[in-house]
Amino acid sequence: MSNPVVLFLCTGNSARSQMAEALLRKEAGDRFDAHSAGTEPRDINPLTVQIMNELGIDISQQRSKHVREYLGRLPVRILVVVCTEAEKTCPTTWPGALQRLFWRFEDPAAVQGTDDIKLSKFREVRDAIHQRIKEWLAETAAP
Repeated sequence: MSNPVVLFLCTGNSARSQMAEALLRKEAGDRFDAHSAGTEPRDINPLTVQIMNELGIDISQQRSKHVREYLGRLPVRILVVVCTEAEKTCPTTWPGALQRLFWRFEDPAAVQGTDDIKLSKFREVRDAIHQRIKEWLAETAAP
């Protein structure tokens, strides 16, 4: 039997959902098959790569994907929407999904200011996602 597929969905698939995908892989080991996608994908933000490297997680080879790459093609069991805009535009039902979760995180890519201010926001969001994933894993029985 294969591991349950978790899809993290965001608008751009450039920051939050990429972080969540990588952090779930790190924290859950082989309990889940983690993926991410966007409703309007953009290139991965370089600050996302940088702040994940700070945790020893290399996502430099990941790419942004459109949600259509997965819809009807990947047996998603748990859909986790990580931004308000994606919540508005993503499908309200997902074929085969057993759970649809909404974890709202601020968009770090939208923050204006110096590089230090931007990096600080990216780290803040990364840490919030990391904490939420740890809490969810603690609540979730092993498949």
